[in-house]
Amino acid sequence: MLSGRYQFEFLEAGCDEAGRGCLAGPVFAAAVILPDGYDHPLLNDSKQLTEDVRYQLRDEIEQTAVAFAVASVDNIEIDQINILNASFLAMHRAIEQLSVIPEFLIIDGNRFNKYKKVPHQCIVEGDAKYLSIAAASILAKTYRDDFMKQIALEHPEYDWHSNKGYPTIKHREAVLKMGFTPYHRRTFRVSDPQLSIF
Repeated sequence: MLSGRYQFEFLEAGCDEAGRGCLAGPVFAAAVILPDGYDHPLLNDSKQLTEDVRYQLRDEIEQTAVAFAVASVDNIEIDQINILNASFLAMHRAIEQLSVIPEFLIIDGNRFNKYKKVPHQCIVEGDAKYLSIAAASILAKTYRDDFMKQIALEHPEYDWHSNKGYPTIKHREAVLKMGFTPYHRRTFRVSDPQLSIF
């Protein structure tokens, strides 16, 4: 069962990103402040949920949250500052857009660039431990999926409607055969055996 809060002294926002390991498209991030005492039986790490449940929960989160925001960093910026810094920047942009200013941040992962003077705690696999991070993971994932489905219409041969920009065999083969699109991250090696298959 996921916990509602990491700490109870300050108003807390959970943050997570989606799309770090992709060959194409932006990295998206979300920040979510949930009401005290909030719980939902289906809310979990977005990777553990079906697409239908993710979209169902997105509506629920957006209607229930004290505040939420989603932001992105595009492939051009990713190539300029690297994917790790781009992930942090996307989170910063999401936090910046919150209608309520958080006093404490919980971040999925083990690293983060401090946002202004707001204290934070990094939590490995935080999207499977805290509700607000799980909610942020769902928003980041679904908004990114929406974006990838939209640009898939421009470049159907890369199968983005299915792989969402991740380095599947079909996606890699399309890049090796036809080259990069304007949405590809040029600093990611397409033939790198280290890249995980999704």
